[in-house]
Amino acid sequence: MDYWLIKTVHQTAVVLSITGFFVRGLASLLSAGWVRGRLAKTLPHLIDSVLLVAALWLAWTLRITPGNAPWLLAKLAGLLVYIALGVVALRPGRSVAVRAGAWVAALGVFGWIVSVAITKNPFGFLAWS
Repeated sequence: MDYWLIKTVHQTAVVLSITGFFVRGLASLLSAGWVRGRLAKTLPHLIDSVLLVAALWLAWTLRITPGNAPWLLAKLAGLLVYIALGVVALRPGRSVAVRAGAWVAALGVFGWIVSVAITKNPFGFLAWS
């Protein structure tokens, strides 16, 4: 498959994933009932699976690994932090303040991950300081 097509699929999945997270997080903080519905719980996993497969395919196509591309290792570490914060933000049982803080922090980490991808610098936008 063509590199540009895989990259476009990956970038589209990124946009859909963060848009979904933003909307679900906001709706969850506002106690919207649809957030606990089947579609709201299933669709993000499908989108994130496409995102992951496209990312792996890109890495394979470009022959990059976390060992030879420190920025990729930084993105993977950031992804783990983003997922952990997202779990706190979207799961009920914690205060709205804690969930809101985790949601905002997850959005910030997401922005940093994108900056790492764009700059190919493991520090991303933090390197600009």
